[in-house]
Amino acid sequence: MRDYYEILGVDRDASVDELKRAYRKQAMQFHPDRNESHDAEEQFKELSEAYEVLKDPQKRATYDRYGHAGLSGRGGQGFSHIDLSDALNIFMRDFGGLGGFESIFGGRGSPTELRRGQDIRVAVKLTLSEVATGAKRTIKLRTAVACETCGGTGCSTGSRPVPCSTCAGAGEVRRATRSVFGQFVSVGPCPTCAGEGSIVESPCEVCRGDGRNKGERSVKVEIPAGVSSSNYITLRGQGAAGPRNGPQGDLIVMIEVTDDDRFERHGEDLYTDVPVSFAQAALGEKTMVPSPWGDEALVIPPGIQSGTVIRLKGKGLPRLGKSGNGDLNVRVHVWTPEHLSDHQKELFRELARHEGEPPKQGGGFWNKLKEALGA
Repeated sequence: MRDYYEILGVDRDASVDELKRAYRKQAMQFHPDRNESHDAEEQFKELSEAYEVLKDPQKRATYDRYGHAGLSGRGGQGFSHIDLSDALNIFMRDFGGLGGFESIFGGRGSPTELRRGQDIRVAVKLTLSEVATGAKRTIKLRTAVACETCGGTGCSTGSRPVPCSTCAGAGEVRRATRSVFGQFVSVGPCPTCAGEGSIVESPCEVCRGDGRNKGERSVKVEIPAGVSSSNYITLRGQGAAGPRNGPQGDLIVMIEVTDDDRFERHGEDLYTDVPVSFAQAALGEKTMVPSPWGDEALVIPPGIQSGTVIRLKGKGLPRLGKSGNGDLNVRVHVWTPEHLSDHQKELFRELARHEGEPPKQGGGFWNKLKEALGA
C-alpha cells in the first residue's frame, strides 16, 4: 500500500491546514460525480483514507511510528479501510457545509440521493480453511424494508404524492443576496419538502408516511479465496431501504479470519512447525503435516538439522484476485527426550561411542544457529 503522505503529496511535517488543502484539491479532481474514469473511485477512497488518518493526531502518531501495520494492530483502535460511502461522508463533513454538495460542484444534488437508505456493516468470521477455498454465507438482516401496504410510497391506498408548492417540485430553493462584490445565489434543499420535490398529504397508516417498516431479509454473499481480516466486501443496494422508495444503502461485509494455532500467516505464505526425533532426523522419513487443504506428505531427508525450513510450493493460501497460491513452509525441530528408560540410556551411550564429528562452525547450520542466538 502507498504511503499516505505520498498519496496526498505533502511532507511528513505538513500541518493540518496543509493536509486539508492537499486533500480538497485532489478529492475535487477524483470525486466520482465529477470524474467518470474507471479508477477515480479507488483514488478518491485512497485520498480520503490518507486524509482521515493523518488529520487525527493519535492515528498519525501511530502511523508515523508503525506504518500501516500499526493502524490495524497496536494503537489502531479497530481501524479498517474505508469504502465509498465513508469517503463521501468524509468529504461532505469537511467541505459540504457551505450550501451543500451541490454548491461545491456548481450543480444540485439529486433528491433521490437525499432519500438514500443507511449503509449496514456486518462482520463475517472465516476459518483458514475457508480462506483457502472461498466461502458462501447467508446474512440475515433486521433493518428498514419497504412498507408492503403502500409499496414504499408512504401514501395511503388510492392516494399519491403531490408536487411541493414551495419549490414547484424542484426540491430546492434559491436565495439571492447582494453585497459590494455583486449578487450571490445560494442553493439549498426546500424546507417544505426537505428536498424531495413532493409532499405526502395522505400518509399510509402502517408506516405513517415514511414508506418503511422494520423487517427481516436475507442476503447471500460469496467470499473469494485468499481474503484476510483487512478486507471487506461492499454489496451495492443491499443495505437499509430509503424513505418513500429512496434507493437502498449498501451492505458492507467485514472479514474476520479466526486465528489457527497450527499456522503463522504472512500474506499468502504459511509457516508451521513439525517435531522430529533424533532417529527421524538422522535416518529421514516420510510424515504428514497440516495444511489448509488437509494433511500433506512431507519427506524429511536424512541428516536434516534442527531449524531447517522445507518449502511445499503452492500449498499455502490463494493470492487474492490473482492466480496461484503461496507456499507452506515447514520448520523442522529436533526434540530431545526428557525421560529415558535404562534401556534407552544404554542405547544412547552406544550411539555416542559411534557418533562422528559435529558440523564445522563455518557451515551453514552453525551460522544459522549463531544468527538465531544473536552471536
